[in-house]
Amino acid sequence: MTTACDPERLKHDIGDWARALGFAAVGVAGIDLAADGKHLANWLEQGHHGEMDYMARHGAKRSRPDLLVPGTVRVISVRMNYATGDDRHAWSTLEDSERAYVARYALGRDYHKTLRRRLQALADRIGAAIGPFGYRVFVDSAPVLERALARDAGLGWIGKNTCLIDHRSGSWFLLGELFTDLPLPVDAPASDHCGTCRRCIDICPTGAIIAPYQLDARLCISYLTIESRSAIPEPLRPLIGNRIFGCDDCQLVCPWNKFAGRHDEPDFQVRNGLDQASLIELFAWSEETFLRRTEGSALRRTGYHGWLRNIAVALGNGPASPEAVAALRTRADHPSELVREHVAWALARLTAAPC
Repeated sequence: MTTACDPERLKHDIGDWARALGFAAVGVAGIDLAADGKHLANWLEQGHHGEMDYMARHGAKRSRPDLLVPGTVRVISVRMNYATGDDRHAWSTLEDSERAYVARYALGRDYHKTLRRRLQALADRIGAAIGPFGYRVFVDSAPVLERALARDAGLGWIGKNTCLIDHRSGSWFLLGELFTDLPLPVDAPASDHCGTCRRCIDICPTGAIIAPYQLDARLCISYLTIESRSAIPEPLRPLIGNRIFGCDDCQLVCPWNKFAGRHDEPDFQVRNGLDQASLIELFAWSEETFLRRTEGSALRRTGYHGWLRNIAVALGNGPASPEAVAALRTRADHPSELVREHVAWALARLTAAPC
């Protein structure tokens, strides 16, 4: 930092600027994450990260922001809501085995770009007020313990489902960070308000929340349908239902989400009718169509073969209609072994009974 300033006043202004940019909340955290680093090391040692090898890279940088970005003394954590206010619609989609369920955060534009752009604008606004300063923007783009930092910044506590939860607005929100060398006053960490509730644990379709505050990613539907590039373990396939990209069950049942307010962010509006789409319709997408329709979307992360893998499983979990069987047979000889395997599994399930 090259320009003197009043840290208290600057922090107040940063809050105003952040809210003007569309962030629902902003807080400031210190950089001591030693306890969270130990928790992460234990999680990795147990292999709960599955194929996410990147979680084990970078050594201590995840729990040492000053190692990741030298000179960092504070982290400005921001929150942006994506609640749609349609929880009943989400449940109705999950109950309709012919429709596709996509995690609510992925229905619109890729949130990474939206948050990064706003965070950069916040950094520019700070620079305009005080002059050049050291910072770096992060939106799920580096080894950052974002939930721990958000907790320490007072934005919410890490719940039993491992999501960040705020007692005023639930958990339907996205996080971003500004690592900085500004010695801003820190906020008080949020306290835990999960109490004796275990609805998220009980609802998890695959039992991925193996204990309060402990998630085995290898069982998590979000991991299986997005992060994993391998075949989905057969015992887990029937449990996935019609979820083709992520899972929201643990948030849908969270009592704190009754306080979640509906967002008004245009970037998060539903694209391609994904909140109404049928599995057969999406399974018919060619790779060219998939790439065109998912441009600027988080759906790209699963890749086209992963997309077909996931929908094949969902079709196999649905009704044995002639239309579903016909759709699956169009991919029976697909060049990808991954796709063929899941199509064969789905066809075996559907053709075991008369169509």
